[in-house]
Amino acid sequence: MKIDRLSLKNFMLFDKFDVHWSENINIICGSNNMGKSILLKVMYSLLAAYRASDASESKDKVESRFVDKLVNVFRSDDLLVGRLARRKQGTTRAECHLEFDNETSVKVSFSNKAENHIDLSISNFEAELDLQRTVVYFPPKEIISSTENFRVLYEDMHIAFEETYNDLAKLLARPLKKGPNTEEQNQVLDSLGKIMEGTIVQRNNKFYLNVSGKGEFEMGLVSEGYRKLATIVYLIRNGALNANSVLFWDEPETNMNPKMIRPLVEAIVTLAKLGVQVFIATHDYFFLQYMNMYMVYPEINKDQIKIMFLSLYANDEKQIAYETVSDIDDFKHNAIAEEFDAIYDREQGIIYDRIGRK
Repeated sequence: MKIDRLSLKNFMLFDKFDVHWSENINIICGSNNMGKSILLKVMYSLLAAYRASDASESKDKVESRFVDKLVNVFRSDDLLVGRLARRKQGTTRAECHLEFDNETSVKVSFSNKAENHIDLSISNFEAELDLQRTVVYFPPKEIISSTENFRVLYEDMHIAFEETYNDLAKLLARPLKKGPNTEEQNQVLDSLGKIMEGTIVQRNNKFYLNVSGKGEFEMGLVSEGYRKLATIVYLIRNGALNANSVLFWDEPETNMNPKMIRPLVEAIVTLAKLGVQVFIATHDYFFLQYMNMYMVYPEINKDQIKIMFLSLYANDEKQIAYETVSDIDDFKHNAIAEEFDAIYDREQGIIYDRIGRK
């Protein structure tokens, strides 16, 4: 089951939003505070709550699960769902509508005055849960170095962490799956293993990087970039990332050296070949360019993986607007490329000033 469409109305920064997504890879870019993470989080919240629900449960129980997921992922003040509605004078009603490729859809609406109540509508509700249909969210900061303590703290204490961190810690706690990996899984594991020059070991709920000839290193002692790669590796090995998964990744380039971006992009493309639907928010020029190469040069995209690029920007009315393309050169608004152009123009101005003074 893939996400086909997201529609929003009066939800947080968005007056209106309506986009059909690629079944393979979706890249979201834009300046800060344009809503990139909001899009990832609302889709994750609705999908995660849906996949945890059962058609045999009471309506109140299912609605309560959706409310809990939304407020704990977004961490609104006092965990009030109404604070996720767009801030306007008077009463506002927010709507979030997620549609899938199997004619299932989830629609949530609520008032800005609501505390813990939503109106929920689910069409074509599947009767049985499928544990293979995992939904995975990678927040900007890694969690693999803290899994042995984080889950206990999160579930027993009031700590101001988005629930995405705890959800990821739960997935990392899964034991390794039985049976061989697929060819695509082995491609990702081999590629990332070469970058890290080692293998991932889990023991007593702690993770280590085992480097040949050097021994084991606690995850807290290796770079954050390697910790992120280790997370992908282990979720493939324990079956959490599989052909039925949807992956949301917020700023994968954070703490990554530019030379690691290409193998990271190749790993993500291979995950898409495996069947994982991928949604990514990024600020990185290199990441965007490497991804774009797969759409521009078919010789390196023999499996015809479809990549959609979405740019968020502020229009003349200072409202969030958006555009979608299959080639980033067709963007009319690209904050990443615009800043690189500004740097180039700045440098050229300095050079010509020097020439003029001679």
